[in-house]
Parts: sequence; structure tokens; C-alpha cells
Amino acid sequence: MTELLGVAVLGLGLSSLYALASLGLVLTYRGSGVVNFAQGAIGLCAAFVWFELHVNGSWPYLPALVVAVVAAAILGAVIHFAFMRPLRTASAIARTVVTLGLLITLQAAVILRYGSVVNTVPSALPTTPLSVGGVTVPVDRLVLIAVAAALTVALWLVYRFTGFGRSTSAVAEDQTLAGAVGVSPDVVAAANWALSSALAALAAILVAPIITLHASSMTTLVIGALAIALIAGFRSFPVAFAASVVLGVGQTLVTRLVDQPGAAAAAPFVVMIIVMTVRGKAIPLRDHPFAKQPRVGSGRLRPGPVVAGAIVTTVLVLTLSEAWVLAIGTTLAVATFLLSFVVLVGYVGQISLAQWPLAGFGAWVAGRLMSAHGVPFLPALVIGVVATVVLAVVIALPAVRVRGINLAIVTFGLGAVLEFLLFTNSEYTGGIDGTAVDMELFGWSFDGGLHPYRYVVVTFVVLLLLSVVVTNVRRGLVGRRMLAVRTNERAAAALGIGVTSVKLYGFALSAGIAAVGAVLVSFSVGIVDYAQFSSFGSTVYLGLAYLGGIGFLAGPLLGSPLAPSTIGTQFGKDVLVGLGAYLPLIGGIALVLTVVANQDGVANDLARISRRVVDRIGLHRRSNGRARPVALPESPVADRGRVRPALLEVEGLSVSYGSTVVLDGVSLDVRPGEVLGLIGPNGAGKTTLIDSITGFTRPTAGTVTLDGADLLGRSPSARARAGISRAFQSLELFEDLTALENIIAATDPASRACYVTDLLRPAPVRLEPGVVDAIREFRLEDDLDRPASDLPYGRRRLLAIARAVASGPSVLLLDEPAAGLSGEECRELARVVRRLADEWGMAVLLIEHDVEFVMETCDRLVVIDFGRVISSGDPAVVRHDPAVVEAYLGGGSAPLALNAERTS
Repeated sequence: MTELLGVAVLGLGLSSLYALASLGLVLTYRGSGVVNFAQGAIGLCAAFVWFELHVNGSWPYLPALVVAVVAAAILGAVIHFAFMRPLRTASAIARTVVTLGLLITLQAAVILRYGSVVNTVPSALPTTPLSVGGVTVPVDRLVLIAVAAALTVALWLVYRFTGFGRSTSAVAEDQTLAGAVGVSPDVVAAANWALSSALAALAAILVAPIITLHASSMTTLVIGALAIALIAGFRSFPVAFAASVVLGVGQTLVTRLVDQPGAAAAAPFVVMIIVMTVRGKAIPLRDHPFAKQPRVGSGRLRPGPVVAGAIVTTVLVLTLSEAWVLAIGTTLAVATFLLSFVVLVGYVGQISLAQWPLAGFGAWVAGRLMSAHGVPFLPALVIGVVATVVLAVVIALPAVRVRGINLAIVTFGLGAVLEFLLFTNSEYTGGIDGTAVDMELFGWSFDGGLHPYRYVVVTFVVLLLLSVVVTNVRRGLVGRRMLAVRTNERAAAALGIGVTSVKLYGFALSAGIAAVGAVLVSFSVGIVDYAQFSSFGSTVYLGLAYLGGIGFLAGPLLGSPLAPSTIGTQFGKDVLVGLGAYLPLIGGIALVLTVVANQDGVANDLARISRRVVDRIGLHRRSNGRARPVALPESPVADRGRVRPALLEVEGLSVSYGSTVVLDGVSLDVRPGEVLGLIGPNGAGKTTLIDSITGFTRPTAGTVTLDGADLLGRSPSARARAGISRAFQSLELFEDLTALENIIAATDPASRACYVTDLLRPAPVRLEPGVVDAIREFRLEDDLDRPASDLPYGRRRLLAIARAVASGPSVLLLDEPAAGLSGEECRELARVVRRLADEWGMAVLLIEHDVEFVMETCDRLVVIDFGRVISSGDPAVVRHDPAVVEAYLGGGSAPLALNAERTS
């Protein structure tokens, strides 16, 4: 027991390193909402500045430290104003990729200047050993944990009790509102970037004597710090410090007690994954900020570019040396791997940083089967791909409960677990000699080292075949589901799309593609080095995929030349001698500048240029750049059948958030063929009631039934399939899809067979009668080919309602459908809502503040205030109810005026 206590005390040294690094990550996120993957690289640069001044330049320790810390603070402020400020409204992936680009750039600059040698530096802290329980503990570890504790207290006090701390909290809560009250989000963010960068510098300089100073020392440290910052929610300094102590001590104990290489290094990520799995939400809550996503291509694989690419590749292969031919083959293999990012990140919107280690698992399975068990290449490849798909689904099960940057960090941790437990363990990877493989099909060898020309042929064919698979998925039913989930998970679930199923499928398909690419890359020369499948490798490859255009089929080909051993490397060797050493630096700078200037990647620019050229030379003409109008089949409205009638009953429904009661025993029913109006002042709980009916909010009491069938416990998508549809107050359209695709998404079959059939042939677009009728009811014929994001607000609102109607639901829930519409549009909408009840037979629940609209449309009214029903019945009677007048007008005896709002 005494020995374990001594080991635990020794673990405080590691705890201090984690604490210092994680505090800086929390600082940056609190001030700007950015998870800074370059935190360690900033500290690394500052540590080398200090090294130059103090060790090489003989400056005193303290002045050198001050200069290095100030330089890091200036660098942090510059990063904000130059790169983060232009990306304030960009997607999480864009901001993440910029920090990854900065990481690559800064680390490459350090390597160019100082190489990869390990530098031992002196410590200014006391290093006198202290004996604890028979274990010798250097005093500097205890000093460091004391420094970390003091910084934690200081930061907590500053951000809790000072004006600057309150300003930071205000900006983190709502930048627009903070700006309205005189708080500059830019100044606050820049100050926090400067402070976190200064802290990164201080931490790097203090810990350099312990972990030594080399190109990857600090960036590796940030891996564990990310896990700790995520556990702390990127907000709490005390939680970050406490987690650092627990994980640092725990990791040291695991090192001593567990005889498994890599187990200690993987421990923080295992804890992080468990915490985030328990904490995560399946679907975002209302008012979740949906940032702009990178643009997605049409998914069409045109024969012209394919033939041209084949001709160019053939010419190059026949005219260049074997070294160049192998580089071309490697470039195509890397492009095959990058296709996996197009599927998962581009189409599904899931930021995964586990792709490279996950793909390496497939290569490991295939390689070990071939090397240790003599399995031929093709069966080994198939088994490796299947094993990777299975592992991807297992990994995705906890990962799908989180999203955005949290998902990126969780998958980063999952990749790190694979790296530490598998790829760095020589017992599993074939020892120091690696794994010998023979790429041979039916006696035909295409080993890249021996037969580079054959290798190019195979990689080209594989890339082409998998590109066909990806384009089939993009253009089919599965692709519409993916883009719907990527754009708006709540709206997708409300249409009956299984959000979790789509995510799991995206992880599985992308993992299979990644495994094929990893096999082609790592098997190219016959000896597989599994150490290359590091967790940081995913960050590099994600950056390359984003640079090329992560939503476009051409993106992988445009990004892959900057990867190691590709034509970019060969160009640096043969054409511009010495350029190869600068390739990581060039790639990092290009990545950062590309994201800041164009978040959609190089492929989007090339697509736009090619369209202009084609239009100019007159190969085809389009009106204002728009596609041909969509032709609707004849489907007379008079022939429409009525929807399946169903009675929606809500009984004693209550919703509470902590001690705040939002709904208190609400009861109502919505009958087939009638319009029930639900009115009440702002904040009465009307939208919460719809969220509870549709499954987005869990009630604390009460029941919701549809024709007597209990709906509680069912998912939002299951309730949609049962016959309940809704239009959101905030629209929540699928911005990446056209108006027609938005509507069709509501009527796509629920069958899961498309997950297989779409791989071979995309499911054709089917214009169901309900789709045609909804289009004509809302007069959207002229807008069908336009992206939803291009429509004016009034048309967007009508599109949102048409989408909810298209599936022919038994019950339709409309949340303020007339908001933002003109007077004539409101009157027409009122007539349409009446027809939906009278002619279609729908049960309609209508929330609306426009009392005139309600009076003209509704058969009955229910009024709620502060979560309770205060009146119900005929509209003319409810309008004169004293309780309703009191709720809206704060007293008086006059009937409720048209368009009244609460004035109390």
C-alpha cells in the first residue's frame, strides 16, 4: 500500500503536465469556441525561442522565459485576427481544420529549423529527490503541480469575479447579444487566445526539462490534455485540474500494475469515451446552432473527366521513371483512402479523427493473415475490410451520441487507443522487421516496389470502382438521408429518418473504403510498418481531404499529392531538389489559407471555373445557371385520397427542467378533419408541447397516444412513421438539398435495403402523389430545382410546411406557420390549412400568434399560460374568456384583440 502511495505521488508529475496543457485548451474554447489542436505546437515554438535565448544565447532564465511567453501571446492574438475571426460563422470542421493546419505548419517549421533531435535542457526548478513510501520523487514534480493548482485558482477567480471573465462568459453564451451590450467578441477572443498561448509557452518551458525538447514532445502531450479538457466540458478550470490529477495518477498506477504495452497511454481516452458516451445526446436540443457546412457536389461521375484522367495517367506512366510511377500509384491509393472522408465528413457531417488508425486496423488484419497464416491477398483484404467495418460500428455506437468538435475529439481518442494498444506493440505487428506481404491476384503480382506499372493499374481501377460506389450513394436515397442528417438532425428525425442508422452506415461505409485505401498505401512495397497509423495521421489526412474539397468526388485526387511518398514528394526530389523537406510546411500553409479563403476546397473552385468555361464555349446553356425545370406528372388534386384518420390525445403532460416547470398537466386532443389552435403568450410552453408530442423532449409525467397507441418511449423518427408530422418554428430545412429533394425526403421509403442496393445502383427519384399534391397546394412548381438556401424567406416557410404535408400524415403540427408571411400569403395559407383538414382529413394542431389567422382557421382553441391550460373551446367563446384576456393584456374586460400580444 505504501508503495502504491509513492507511485501515486510520482504520478503528480504527469498530472501537472496535463493540467498546464488542458487549462490552455479551456481558455481558448471559453473565449472563442475553438478547440485548439495547435496548442502544443504554439508551446513548442515558444520553448524553442526560450532554448535559443537561454541555452544557445546565454540569456538569463527569467528574461528568456518572459520573451518567449510574450512572443507566444502575440502569436495567439495574430492567429485569432488572421485566421479565426474570418471563420466566426464557419462550421466546426472549418475551424478545426485551421488549427490542424497551424499544428502542421508550426511543427514543420520547428523540424526545418532544429531537426528531429532530442534536446536535453536544464531545469530552473529544484530537482532534489524526495523519498515517499520507498519511491523517489523529484521535487520539481511537486512544484509543477503546485504551480498548476495556483494557476487553476487564479483563472477561476479571474473568470468568475472580474469584468473580463463576465465578458468572456457573455461572448461564449451569445456573441451577437454580447456585442449589443458593448462587449467586443473579437477583443475578448483575442485576449483569450493570447492568454492561452502564453500559458502554453509557460507550460512547455516548465515541462521541457522533464519530457525533453523535440519536434513532437508538446504536441503529443496535448493528446491527453484534449481528453481532460473534454471531460471538463471545455469550461471548468477546477474540473480540468481535478481530472488531470486523477488521470495522471491513474495512468502512473496503470503503468505499474498492468502488464500491457500502451495500456497506460490509452487510459485517459478510455475514461473520456465513457464520460462522453454517458453525457452525450442522441439529437441536438432546440436552438442548436447549425453552422454552415462545406459545399457538397452533385455526386455525378462524368465519363469525360474519367477518360481524360486515364489518358493522362497512361501518358505519365509510359514516360516517367519507375520512381515516379510508384509515386503516382501511391497518390491514387491515398486518394482512395481520402474518399472515406468524403462519405463520412462530407456527406454525413461527422468529424472523425480515427479514420487513419481505423484503416490501419484493416491493413493489420489483412497483413497478419497473409504473413502469419498464409492467406492469399484477396481473401485477406475482404476479411480485413469486414473486420474494419465491424470495428467502425462498435466505435460509432458511443460516438454517435456526440457531435461536432466533441465527436472529433472522441474519435481522436478512439484512434489513439488503437495506436497505443495495437500499432506500437511489436508483439502484435510482427516484431522490428514489420510484416512482409505479397500483393498478388491469381498469381499476378502488383507489388509497387517490384511492378510499379501494375501497381498504378490496380490503384486506378480500385479508385474508379470505389468512386462509382460513392457517387451511387450520393445520388440515391441513402445520399438524401445522409445530407438530411448532416444538415439538420432534428428535421431528419421528424421526417422518419433514422438518424442513428444513417450515422452508423456512414461510419461503416467510410471505414470499408478507408481500409482498402490503407492496404494499397501500406502494402505498396511489400513490408508493412504499422507505426505509420498514428492518431495524428488522421489530422493530416483530414486536412488534405478538406483542402481538396471534402464534399466533392474530385477532392481526394486534389488533396492526395501533398501526402508522404506521393507525386508531391517525388517532385521535391527530382524537380525542385530539397522541396520535399518543405512539403509539410507548404501543405500546412496551403491548408490554412485555403480554408480561410474558401471553406469548400479546391474542387469547388475548379467546378465553378469549368462551368463558366463550358457556358462560354456554348456546349450547353442553362438559364441563370439553374438546372432544367422539374416536370411534374399529372395528378389532379380532386383524385386525392384522404389520409388515414387518427386521434391524437395528450393527457396530463408535464415537462420540467430542474426546478423550472415548463408544462404542468396539459391535456388536449386533436381530432381527424379539424384544426385545433394552440395559443398563449410567448414563453407559455407551446413549442415544448410539440417537442414532447414528437419525441424531442422527454416529459416528466403524462401520456401521448395516437389512436390509443402509447407513443412515449418511441423515437422521433418512429413517431413520424406512425403518422405524426411537424413543421418547425425555425424552419430547419435541409439547406444542401433542392426544394424538391427537401419534399421527397419526407416520402422516401423507410426500407433499409437501400443501404445495400444504392451501392450498386442509386434508387431513382419517385414523385409520390402526396409530393405532387403538396407542391401544387403551396405553389412551389417554379422553385423545385433551387437549393433551399437560395429561396426567399416566404418561400422557405411554405417549403417547410409542404415537406411536412407531403407524407400524408394523420396528424400535422404547425408551429407559427404564418410568421414572416405577407397578408396575402397568410390568407392563402389559411385556406390551405383548412383544405388539409376538410379535404385531406388531417388532424391539425396549429400554434400561431396571429389571432386573426387563428380565428379564421381553427375549429377549437386551447390556451395555455405558464405551462397550464387556462381555457379551451369555440374560438368566439375563448376570445372573451377573462383568463385569456388577463394572460394577454394583463387585465380589463375587453375581448382579445386581433394580433394581440402579452403586455404585462
